Amino acid sequence: MRKLKNKTANKIKSINSNQNRRDNSGWFLGLFAVLFVMMIGRAFLVGGAPVIGMNGAINTSRPVVLNFSDVLRRADDIQTMEVRGNAAHGVLKDGTKYTATITYDPELLTKISESGASVSIDASRGFADILGTWFPIVLGLFFIWWIFRGMRGGAGGLGRSLVSQNPTKITTGKPGTTFKDVAGIDSEKQELAEVVDFLKNKDKYQSVGARVPRGVLLSGEPGTGKTLLARAIAGEANVPFFATSGSDFSGIIVGLGVAKIKEMFEMAKRNAPCILFIDEIDAIGQRRSAHSFNDQDREQTLNQLLIEMDGFANNTGIIVIGATNRPDMLDSALLRPGRFDRQVHIELPDMAGRNEILNLYAGRVKIDKDVNLHDVARGTTGFSGADLENLLNEAALHAVRNGRKEISPIDIDEARDKIIMGPRKLRKMRPEDIKLTAYHEAGHAFVSMMYSDITDPIHKATIIPRGRALGMVQHLPIDDKVSMTLAEVRANLSIALAGRSAEELFFGADKITTGAESDIAMATRLARYSITTAGLSTKLGLAAINQVSSIGTRGALENASDKTAELVDAEIRSWLDTAHQDATKLLTKNRKTVEKLANELLTRETLTGEEIHKIVFGTTQKPTATKKTSKKTNAKSKE
Repeated sequence: MRKLKNKTANKIKSINSNQNRRDNSGWFLGLFAVLFVMMIGRAFLVGGAPVIGMNGAINTSRPVVLNFSDVLRRADDIQTMEVRGNAAHGVLKDGTKYTATITYDPELLTKISESGASVSIDASRGFADILGTWFPIVLGLFFIWWIFRGMRGGAGGLGRSLVSQNPTKITTGKPGTTFKDVAGIDSEKQELAEVVDFLKNKDKYQSVGARVPRGVLLSGEPGTGKTLLARAIAGEANVPFFATSGSDFSGIIVGLGVAKIKEMFEMAKRNAPCILFIDEIDAIGQRRSAHSFNDQDREQTLNQLLIEMDGFANNTGIIVIGATNRPDMLDSALLRPGRFDRQVHIELPDMAGRNEILNLYAGRVKIDKDVNLHDVARGTTGFSGADLENLLNEAALHAVRNGRKEISPIDIDEARDKIIMGPRKLRKMRPEDIKLTAYHEAGHAFVSMMYSDITDPIHKATIIPRGRALGMVQHLPIDDKVSMTLAEVRANLSIALAGRSAEELFFGADKITTGAESDIAMATRLARYSITTAGLSTKLGLAAINQVSSIGTRGALENASDKTAELVDAEIRSWLDTAHQDATKLLTKNRKTVEKLANELLTRETLTGEEIHKIVFGTTQKPTATKKTSKKTNAKSKE
């Protein structure tokens, strides 16, 4: 470790020396600024001195400006003329000073002299003339000196100089992060534990002849902990950690990326065994093609990275860890064995993982004992580790704004709603819009209660506007689902279209609004997926119509004829119409209950799942209703 520190100190000393040399060259910029100001000042300080006219009065006006034709026409009026290049100045016979621009012509000057004027020619060179001649020469010599100064270190000296002016972010020694600071991705940690064991016990693997992966590629959604996991590997192994990002290797100067790749791997070789982490590696590792001739510098940078990772040099002890959100964009040469041998995809945490992450971050804030982190994990499906950390931070900020010293369940709900839907909107709405929103959300909530045995339970319903939404009904899943049954799909379609059904039932078909836009879009996506991809339609059968293309997107209707496309459209419409009819029947049969639910929303703005259950079902007995379990089963209930 002492040897590592000495090398690091020498590195810092060298960088400081280069910095001093760059600072000393600042005198040239100062000299240039002074000379420039002097030239500008000389041009503006040339003014007209007082002139004594023929009547003896003092003429304080500036010299008159004569053009070439004026000089020819008024040659007899000129008393004196002093010529310097193409510029002339002097005094007219009436005492007026003048300046003129003429063509240096001996015949012209002879004519003016014969008319009685005193003509003199100044062939000396002034300060501005000398500066204009020598300044570009000195500037060019200085630039050549600067180039040779950067090349004194060898062939890569200039590149090293440019690298030193744009250094990479480097962390040496042992990072403070360990596997204890990483939660919710246990399987990924086990996958990378072998890398840590190699760095600690390299001889054990070499004695068997095993080759530890040269590189590990971490991929996953943003915020899933790729950078945190890389730092934890270095912290567990107690080895130097070199960190940079893919954008650090791009610049306006051609060859800068190649020089920086060389510089970083040379530092890693001097401190092996170590970890070299490149975040957002897709910035330099994008797939090469025959049409990428306009980006040759990036390809050269990628080529240098390929050579350094697995070229002629033996970089034993250097493990490269790359992180990206788009592994499909990376070049195949970068992903082959010998470079990134192992690819670890980090999924979004499941419910158990979210619970672990929340418990980890909860130790850093003050949380009230009434907060149930398991319920918080249930209500944050699709949240990454970074999202969960931000959730607790937003809850802490909300608690402080409201004068609380601990995070309460109200703060958690407010933070979650803010992240999912956006901040609360203090917009002034018309009474009729508020009433329509209440009935819309009451329709969603009621139909959700009717299908509560096969769908996720309701957490709350609210008509408080947030973001683009005027209200919402929020569900909390009991556990993580990996698939949906046909009954769940049809129930969710009815729930999604229940808001529009409520608008039609209580306000009339001509009073429906655009507020159901997101509901219709979600229902259409679910129906299309179920029919064309999941094979849940008896009319379409098990044929997958939408196939994922090479770039990860879906076409409108791939692998389908025009007749099949028409059948798909008709089937989607049939599913949506059936769901809309089912929701309308449920709301019609329970009109008074839905009205009561809407009035409670108008009065209290927000209702919890327990309060909705009590309003809909009462305290002991549910209303009579037959749950829909298939397409042919009609849900029934009574008021």
